[in-house]
Amino acid sequence: MSPLNQEDYARHDATGLATLVKTGEVSAGELLETAISRAHEVNPRLNAIVHPMLQEARSRADSSEEGLSGISGPFTGVPFLTKDLGQDYAGHPTSCGNRILASPPVPEHATVVRRWLEAGLLVFGKTNTPEFGAKGVTEPEAFGPTRNPWDETRTPGGSSGGSAAAVAAGIVPVAGASDGGGSIRIPAACCGLVGLKPGRGKVPHGPVRGEAMQGASTDGVVSRSVRDTAAMLDVLVGNEPEDPYQASILERPYSSEVGREPGRLRIGFTHHSSLNPQAHPEAVAAVTDAARLLEGLGHEVQEIGPRELGYDDASLARDFLTVWFANAGSLMSETRKTTGARAEDFELDTRIMAAVGRSTSAVEYASTLGRWHSYVRALADFHSRYDLLLTPTLARPPLEIGALDTPPALRAAARTLLSLGGGPLLRRAGIIDRIAYENLGWVPYTQLANVTGRPAVSLPTYRTADNLPLGVQFVAPLGGEPTLLRLASQIEQARPWPVQAPDRPNG
Repeated sequence: MSPLNQEDYARHDATGLATLVKTGEVSAGELLETAISRAHEVNPRLNAIVHPMLQEARSRADSSEEGLSGISGPFTGVPFLTKDLGQDYAGHPTSCGNRILASPPVPEHATVVRRWLEAGLLVFGKTNTPEFGAKGVTEPEAFGPTRNPWDETRTPGGSSGGSAAAVAAGIVPVAGASDGGGSIRIPAACCGLVGLKPGRGKVPHGPVRGEAMQGASTDGVVSRSVRDTAAMLDVLVGNEPEDPYQASILERPYSSEVGREPGRLRIGFTHHSSLNPQAHPEAVAAVTDAARLLEGLGHEVQEIGPRELGYDDASLARDFLTVWFANAGSLMSETRKTTGARAEDFELDTRIMAAVGRSTSAVEYASTLGRWHSYVRALADFHSRYDLLLTPTLARPPLEIGALDTPPALRAAARTLLSLGGGPLLRRAGIIDRIAYENLGWVPYTQLANVTGRPAVSLPTYRTADNLPLGVQFVAPLGGEPTLLRLASQIEQARPWPVQAPDRPNG
């Protein structure tokens, strides 16, 4: 056996690395040390990994090589990182991007982490995330911003920004992610990766919670290859006794869809958004370029308008944010209760969202959830006429670090209003609308799949004039993961994407 150099390591996806371990061409320990070496090289610049776990990973690698681990999963020996939000690893903290939660260890593995470990992955760290995953950028005050390997002055997106940066930089070929409003797809689009959000109920959320965000949030991965995405989905899907839903039984593994012909699909595409009526020209170019590519592959592609979609995305955003803010209020209250934290131990933007969430009545909350079903019906009607919806993933290229910072004057006003009564005053002053629309305005396309529970994927089909990734999104009907994987595989073969961002530390 001979250890891989970084170039050889980066050429292989997780499936390829697992094959090397299985055939004895390289050991699990050698792969792990290559990943750790790469992390030492680039993480000081990128700030992707915020909680190293080297001792556990090295111990698992040694046990695997000595045949003591009892693990023979599909990814045995492959280095891996989990997201520091919801993906609990027993004996280590899950910070959720919050300084108070960065120390106390959790008592048990999350279901997805247990399944990743059973698959043979070597978890050697946890990745950066915004506080409680509440933003589309990864810039928590507790740990500082994560930077995009394609341009370190830019964001890798959020909330799975740390994972996406680590994969794009060649630290690991695939990493844990989660998506409550676009948090897998946004970082994938920013960093040139594949990001699949599974449909509602496919991936267990336990064991501590049955679901998050009324089922709008789910775990998954960001990866460099479609086959890794499919194989990871095979690892994650399947019910646990405490699950709130019974997932449908698969006819065949998701990995078997890779390379299978998708057939001639009817695809409707748009870049329209009421939240952002003027999408950036590069975002428009990304989706029209994808439409041309799809036509060349034999699919029927048609541009559509708002009437054909049958819903208003500004209304959807308001209904999405009502539940999001209520969830923020619940998380903050729960954290304060269990840790004794003060309000000042949370970021100001978190306190603003939580205050608005606490001011939401039970009747308003129930009415909002009722309206969520209207978006399900509208999308179901769309899918009765089209196999897939195609949009840009982002309404503009990856933002500069700090672009979404709340301005000082607005922060001062928010602090005053919080001290005077919180949520109702913040609503009447319009501060929360401004913050929300600035945060969603550059990512207005992703929340639809979360509200409706439909699967969606971002694919890295486009580069801007500055050579920045800018992905496109496909939204499928209920149970449409196989169609997404077949089409993604076809696109990957027709237009392969880089396996790693070029090293350019000065941006």
